Amino acid sequence: MALAVMLIFSAATAYAQTYSKPNVRAITAFVRVDPGTLERQIADALTVLRAARSDFTGRGYKTETIRIVTQPLGELIGGQSDESALRLLKSFDDLAAKEGFIPSVGPAMMRDSDDPRSMRLLQAALSTLPNIQSNSIIAAEDGIHWNVIHETAALVHYLTDHASPSHGNFNFTATAMVKPYGPFYPGTYHTGAGKQFSIGFESANVVQDVFARTHGNFDGSVAELTRQLTVHAKEAESVGAHVAASTGWTFMGVDPTPAPLGDVSIAAAIETYTGSKFGSSGTMTAALIITTAVKAVPVKQIGYSGLMVPVLEDKLLARRWAEGTITTDALLAYSAVCGTGLDTIPYPGDISVDQLQRIFGDVASLAWKWNKPLSARLQPVAGKRAGDVTDYSGPFLFNTTLHEVP
Repeated sequence: MALAVMLIFSAATAYAQTYSKPNVRAITAFVRVDPGTLERQIADALTVLRAARSDFTGRGYKTETIRIVTQPLGELIGGQSDESALRLLKSFDDLAAKEGFIPSVGPAMMRDSDDPRSMRLLQAALSTLPNIQSNSIIAAEDGIHWNVIHETAALVHYLTDHASPSHGNFNFTATAMVKPYGPFYPGTYHTGAGKQFSIGFESANVVQDVFARTHGNFDGSVAELTRQLTVHAKEAESVGAHVAASTGWTFMGVDPTPAPLGDVSIAAAIETYTGSKFGSSGTMTAALIITTAVKAVPVKQIGYSGLMVPVLEDKLLARRWAEGTITTDALLAYSAVCGTGLDTIPYPGDISVDQLQRIFGDVASLAWKWNKPLSARLQPVAGKRAGDVTDYSGPFLFNTTLHEVP
């Protein structure tokens, strides 16, 4: 009997060892910047982020990015002239390039009563600075923010014609019902005192590994995916607790959302479950499995805690968009059971402000109706029409064919 138990244990261990390990996508710090002490505060945050990265390295994980988020843009530049505000943003952007982190200035508008001046300044920053990221909040507990939606559409329309497609609109998103302190960009933000951090993984490969074993079995897939995501989330929780204890910063939690990138494809994972192309029947079921498993991971969760379907960041998703198996409406439908809304969605460059407003309005309406976090990162391509192929040259966006705006 003892021998049989040992054999079963050995087989289970070997089975578990065949799963691939995800990368850490983001370790994100939250600071409340005083412009006069920017460099010192960033240096303090980098000490925390690098300690966490080192801890992950010791556990066999590769960290893709470290990130720093300031207070919302309007608060950051309050009382400054436009020229001084843009100098501050450039200093932050330059410091990020020098020190190897991704900078964010949070939301430019959080509510309809906010001064749209921040959106104008953000427009100038995103069209000239390569690293800065930001967002707007188009729906929250107080309802849908229609003025913010209008300003957001105008911003995206402007950036389409005045910024590089490899940053510009790529570095901006509109969020709806998203709570603070999530690790994933560009939709993260905070309004507190600072000195907090959170962690997110790039774990679409884990989903694919699980679905290769459990495809077609809903309950078995949920159970096994929950187990495997928990393995890594527990490691992150351990890193967070260790770094918090040694630095005095507060660990806010883990976002178990299985983010994809390039060949680490959530589309490939879902197709492994369904046996057919992403967008075919069964895609929504696979999306529900992933979200159900993510929500069940027993750690302190933060951020989206759902499913990311970034069309231009996932190589196979970009191909499926070109083939027409994915549409804006289909992604919104999947968002009803998962998330994160419309992420890196390519549109022709002649899209109008009115069309952009309607798309942002749909995302806000869905998020507010079901009280779920969604975002919309829309990427019109200047000079391109429906039927044209995009010509991105950067490492994070993959080319596809454009379709008519819905």
